[in-house]
Amino acid sequence: MFKRNLASIALATALGASQAYAATPEDVDNSFYPYRDSVPQFSGLSAGMTINSGNVGQFQEILDPAIFQQVKDGWLDIKVGDTTSFDLHPNYVEATRKSLGQVSLGDESGQINGFVAGRPFPEEPSTDDPRAGEKLAFNYKYGYNWGDNAAIYPFYWKYRDMESAKVERTLKFNFHFLNYKHRVNQDPVPEFADNPSDLFRGIYVQVLEPFDVKNTQLLIHRADDDQVRDNTWLYLGFQRRVRRLSSGQITDSFLGADLMIEDFEGYNGRISDMNWTYKGTKNVLLPFYNHNDMVLSTEFEESDGYQFVEFSGKGGCFPNITWQLRKVYILESDPVDENHPISKRVHYVDAQTFTLPRTLIYDRKGDLWKSWLIGQAHPDHHMDKNRGTGVAIDDAFSMVDVQAGHCTTGQFKGQVDPALNPVKLFSVQNLRATGR
Repeated sequence: MFKRNLASIALATALGASQAYAATPEDVDNSFYPYRDSVPQFSGLSAGMTINSGNVGQFQEILDPAIFQQVKDGWLDIKVGDTTSFDLHPNYVEATRKSLGQVSLGDESGQINGFVAGRPFPEEPSTDDPRAGEKLAFNYKYGYNWGDNAAIYPFYWKYRDMESAKVERTLKFNFHFLNYKHRVNQDPVPEFADNPSDLFRGIYVQVLEPFDVKNTQLLIHRADDDQVRDNTWLYLGFQRRVRRLSSGQITDSFLGADLMIEDFEGYNGRISDMNWTYKGTKNVLLPFYNHNDMVLSTEFEESDGYQFVEFSGKGGCFPNITWQLRKVYILESDPVDENHPISKRVHYVDAQTFTLPRTLIYDRKGDLWKSWLIGQAHPDHHMDKNRGTGVAIDDAFSMVDVQAGHCTTGQFKGQVDPALNPVKLFSVQNLRATGR
């Protein structure tokens, strides 16, 4: 409570200053097309090279501290690719232009005024703006990650011991995402007319394998009003009943994995549950690549010939992909709730897509606990249905518990396909019907 009161006082003091920053059409161009004139460079770095324990010292400045240490310790090598533009859909860019001068933060954390669609705050963040971190967080929340709706259909989680490289368990899932509001591309635009709960987004998860957890389902309803708590339900197949999850349970291990529900997509929670601090802008190597150009796995067979990302490195915990030098906003989030199991996250926000491809998670003592990596694949070099969608495809993940020597990895088949995400999936009634 004391922590929240301090944050409220700081917000009230800073309000007048933070509202003075207004975006311009030039800001929109710079935000969405940062590589139109040139790409980042770093001395000694070139596409096609490999960064390993022998040469990583000269590249420390462009690596986050966790990846630097992991490469130094020989856990993985980084293959460098060309920096390429991940252009978001033109409708999302145009929605941002139409909103210029209309969007502002409210008096309290998590409040936003005048937002319809697009990127709420396309202006360059400034350390002189005390609420720059919150604006970056809203850009992520209302980003084009998965577009108006999409599915990871299917994907595989593997639980791995890093020392023995043993795969302890493999789960097969379907994930579905649907935006009810702030839509820009897929009908209905800009929102569903029938939305009595004023939802912004729905997330639905179904476990397909193995048998002991088959038909376990997760449903999240996220309100458009950030100060309204999520409604989250879990259907346990072996119990055949739906139970509602408390807010504290989203920070528990999900199905025994190294990640919690709050970790999904880099951060899966309310803006108002965190204090957000913009720590600066720099060029950093991030896991962005062309899926079809990678050496892909032959382990899982899909009827359409799709192949998943392969994994390598210590314990098989790291996706075998290329990394790009990209413009990054460093964003720190620390929980308002002092009973939260972490002390902070440090997000490396991709400045063009506003995805969270790298997040470092620190325990309550302030020590690095987990290293979170989400590989971003270009939609024009992926499945045919994803071409032209302007969605940076979440393609693989690795959550490494550096303290326990354990990891959970994910291999995705991301599909931007409205047919896979009917509204009826995102209901409590569907949990019961599917679980029978």
